[in-house]
Amino acid sequence: MEKPARRTTAFIEKMAQVPWQEFPGHFGGALSKALVGPENSGSRAVDFRISRYAPNAYVQEHVHKVQEQIYYVLEGEGILTLDEEKHLMRAHDYVYVPPGVRHSFTNTGLDGLVFLVVTTPADDEQSL
Repeated sequence: MEKPARRTTAFIEKMAQVPWQEFPGHFGGALSKALVGPENSGSRAVDFRISRYAPNAYVQEHVHKVQEQIYYVLEGEGILTLDEEKHLMRAHDYVYVPPGVRHSFTNTGLDGLVFLVVTTPADDEQSL
């Protein structure tokens, strides 16, 4: 598969024009918009998304080999599992997940769970 060309200029995009997607391992209306990443910028260092999970939607438990992630909750509430520990996450809570930590995130509220996700590097098979 050919890698997208890296952008050499900055860009501004209207979030409304970016489609919602249910990525592999996400279920029940766990949707994300890929805002900056390899597909639209050629970035190898950063994958930046906004996610909105419907009530009961979730990402299945998984672990990254080299990727680090930050989740920052904007609205709603959900349970974030880090290895065996469960944590209630609400607006303005955030978490740093280093490589090797098993994690999942489930919307346990009645409203949408909206959060930002920053992942680096963009591909779990590469290191920076």
